[in-house]
Amino acid sequence: MSDIDEATLDRLRQAALDAAAHAYAPYSKFYVGAALLFEDGAVVTGCNVENVSYGLTSCAERNALFRAISERGAGQKIRAIAVANRNGAASPPCGACRQVMSEFVTADAVVCFPGESGPETRPFREIFPWSFRFEPEDGRR
Repeated sequence: MSDIDEATLDRLRQAALDAAAHAYAPYSKFYVGAALLFEDGAVVTGCNVENVSYGLTSCAERNALFRAISERGAGQKIRAIAVANRNGAASPPCGACRQVMSEFVTADAVVCFPGESGPETRPFREIFPWSFRFEPEDGRR
């Protein structure tokens, strides 16, 4: 899998749980946090922010990534992603978050999340094997 040690993953999980304390979830009461570990060792967190119009709700994973890009630029790659919630429920990243993160993960990135039977740690490529890609004819992105 990855060369990230368990102590580092535990700290990342705790950072995600700490971020969940800041979630704005007055409708679902489902408080989620995410923590992203970048190649340079930096950790950036985010939480979910709901809206009464549920389609406008933004997940913790995307909020953490968008925060990282706005503060650090888009050049860094994610080595590990931790998701946590204060509800004790299984909560792997949703499909939209997986798609967005797919552009920013390293080849061996891992995802830690609460699973049905307890904590799970999986390679990102295992939880999202086929991402949407666009390759323009002129090679520009």
